[in-house]
Amino acid sequence: MRVGTRGSALALTQAGTVASALGGELVTITTTGDRDRGALDKERWVRELDSALLAGDIDLAVHSAKDVPAELPDGIVIIATPPRASALDALCGAPSLDALAPGARVGTSSLRRTAQLRALRDDLTVLELRGNVDTRLQRLADGDYEAIVLAQAGLDRLGRGGEATAALDALVPCGGQGVLAITARAGDETAFAVTRALDDPRTSICLRAERALVRALEADCHTPVGAHASFDGPALRVRAFVGRADGSAWISDALARTDGAEDPEALGAEVAARLRSAGADEVLCR
Repeated sequence: MRVGTRGSALALTQAGTVASALGGELVTITTTGDRDRGALDKERWVRELDSALLAGDIDLAVHSAKDVPAELPDGIVIIATPPRASALDALCGAPSLDALAPGARVGTSSLRRTAQLRALRDDLTVLELRGNVDTRLQRLADGDYEAIVLAQAGLDRLGRGGEATAALDALVPCGGQGVLAITARAGDETAFAVTRALDDPRTSICLRAERALVRALEADCHTPVGAHASFDGPALRVRAFVGRADGSAWISDALARTDGAEDPEALGAEVAARLRSAGADEVLCR
């Protein structure tokens, strides 16, 4: 199997685990997002991989699920989701948010994180921070920031989990955070067969709920929206957050249903509807 991936260290590490499990070959593809970090749409990270799939140049593609648009192109499906790594955001550089002094500089590239950080601590100076994981950690070490926020899963997969100094449980993660999404051409029975053993049903259920919530809110990577589903005993629980990047307004919600796993998309859409009835569109300035 030819397994397509972006060429970043994290993407290669993630896709490498899949290729190794399948005895497959890694194929590195440069995406629009790799060429132009300023590109605005979420598809910038997947567009060229989707095209390679549809053209038959690769058999599978491995993505961070948080980078996969809520609407997939015709002819492409998510066929497997390995067990989820940590979905949490991690603080690096300080033992907690409370330990940061007023005005402390905190770096992140995420509007979702920015909105939640400012909602929790409006006295912090939240600044943009871009680049790969190594670049961001180096800027922290250089003293450009007092703390930065990264995904715990990315740190762990790169063997740098020890750089995290606190888990930010109060932040609602991005939909799909910590999940790998393996995509293939619709109807490719061989791809379905060889990846079946990699799929974790509970991870798939949670991802379906999160993607449904994001889809119902018409959110993209430039919308401050958090969506996280998890199992609480037999119940499926969905947490959600929408807010303004300046921290001036936000809405959060959580809903658990014992039958949620039977139709996770319906549960995700229900939470989105609750947010909208509470004023989510106004908070998002629509």
